[in-house]
Amino acid sequence: MPSYHGFAKTNKAFHLSLKAGAVTIPPLPCGAVDGYIVRAGNMTGAERMSTVAVVFCFPPAGAGASFFHPWRAYSPELRVVPVEMPGREKRFGEPAPDDLREMVDRVLPDLLEDAVAGERVVMFGHSFGAILAYEATRSFMRLRPEADVLLVVSGSPGPRTLRGTTRIADWADDEFIAGVRAISGYHHPALDDPELRDFLLPVLRTDVVMHEGYEPEAGAVVDVPVISIRGETDEVVDIAAAEEWRDWTTKAFHTEELPGGHMYLVDGWPGLLDLIEQEASTVDAAG
Repeated sequence: MPSYHGFAKTNKAFHLSLKAGAVTIPPLPCGAVDGYIVRAGNMTGAERMSTVAVVFCFPPAGAGASFFHPWRAYSPELRVVPVEMPGREKRFGEPAPDDLREMVDRVLPDLLEDAVAGERVVMFGHSFGAILAYEATRSFMRLRPEADVLLVVSGSPGPRTLRGTTRIADWADDEFIAGVRAISGYHHPALDDPELRDFLLPVLRTDVVMHEGYEPEAGAVVDVPVISIRGETDEVVDIAAAEEWRDWTTKAFHTEELPGGHMYLVDGWPGLLDLIEQEASTVDAAG
């Protein structure tokens, strides 16, 4: 077990993304390994073949890989790999790009390294992370066209739809925070702490800049199955918006709903992983 003393204060803000109501999951030291195998290079051949899929997880705006840390030990059938992005957590010292495709280019080498030949790959992203997962799927398939990939997008309209009617990236801090809450239906608890707010805001603002400046390439469909998930009571992404992803794949597509609102996965992530495991076991990549 790692020691939980002497953490860098800068890591604290991102660990608050693990907080759900009155339950707080103990944070990990920045860059620590908690006993669960997450990298393919550390796995034996038998361990690699025992999993249904590797699940690369892209976080919502303002969050980092630690958002997904609790997921890693949930199922022996899924090898959950939170994507470490420049400018936050383990890669805090690296400059964060403000272009979404450049961000994908920066994380792609890790995805290629972690993907095991013959293992199904699930690209998962929630909200802003769904667009990252979509672009990562496109880049990954260009280099690994033979790969068995399933794209799972959550809490997001199609790539061409920007939530909200006004661009908010350059708004003053208080107005910007209110704008994020309006378009996401969620308030990050770190934003209530003045010290942590000053640390978190640049990351959140960079993600919003990336999202607002993003334009998908015309006709840039993916040649993999796509599943679009939303919370049953999501007031941010309605059923029609979730269905927009149908036009962005040449393969099988369907939607799913899980209990909760836009940020259903804060509390409902076990049900989400159950669904991903089921879908990864049954969806035909050739569909």
